[in-house]
Amino acid sequence: MNATSIPKPLLIIALLLAAGMAATRFHHFGSAIHLPDASLAIFFLAGFYLRPALFLPAFLAEAALIDYAAIAYAGVSDWCVTPAYGFLIPTYATLWFAGRWYAARHQQHWRTLVPLIGAVAISTTLAFLISNGSFYLFSGRYPDLGWTEYAARVATYFPPYALSTLMYVFFAAALHAVAVAATRMQTGITFRGPE
Repeated sequence: MNATSIPKPLLIIALLLAAGMAATRFHHFGSAIHLPDASLAIFFLAGFYLRPALFLPAFLAEAALIDYAAIAYAGVSDWCVTPAYGFLIPTYATLWFAGRWYAARHQQHWRTLVPLIGAVAISTTLAFLISNGSFYLFSGRYPDLGWTEYAARVATYFPPYALSTLMYVFFAAALHAVAVAATRMQTGITFRGPE
């Protein structure tokens, strides 16, 4: 599949996800005036919505270009750009494939929240272990870091990492549910609820 044969709804979703990454990636942790980085959720959602495999490298390229622009033109620190930076590929691929896994199990039913929560929680945890662990092992920034200090850093950084991802995915799930309900109302299909 090439870019010209992508169905319009997929293209719109891809553009919305790309815009979400562009709007939030400059400020990874967020602040009083900036939203936290949505990249992890974007990769999960891209895996869920965008079946063509070309989207994974496209979103990886976008992430790298945003990081380059933030460092080169916006004065963002290059602290995280180390030999461990390449481990962001398996980090984001973990979320992408979790989104793909969940897409195969998704149903328009409340029961689908259990596999959604599991997929997001497990993939976000694995992504954290890959990105954070590789940074501490291969960045050269912490040559003498012990396990106790590493555990303290994990306790500091993992909660916002996981919570922001969950927040974005559940916001997207709510939008998805509203869109499906609106489509059903327009077409006259009614939701019967749990059986």
